[in-house]
Amino acid sequence: MMSPTRTPDLVVDARAMLPPEPLERTLEALDALPEGGTLLLIIPRQPAPLYDMLVNNGYTYEVKTRDDGAFDILIRQADQAHGDG
Repeated sequence: MMSPTRTPDLVVDARAMLPPEPLERTLEALDALPEGGTLLLIIPRQPAPLYDMLVNNGYTYEVKTRDDGAFDILIRQADQAHGDG
């Protein structure tokens, strides 16, 4: 289970971006993510195509809805998902 209180290593705030920029920025950020790190994607809609891409590339994610209706998607490598203390 992911730790909801851990500060993410990288953040992509895609609330003002138009497709496909959120997907492109997220994939770029994942390439720069340090080992064991987490990426927070903030986006105004569910990025359904991203979810399959994440799982197929060894990532896990947790989705939470913000008060403003946007989504926080916390992403990390699947083999790191159980490493929190």
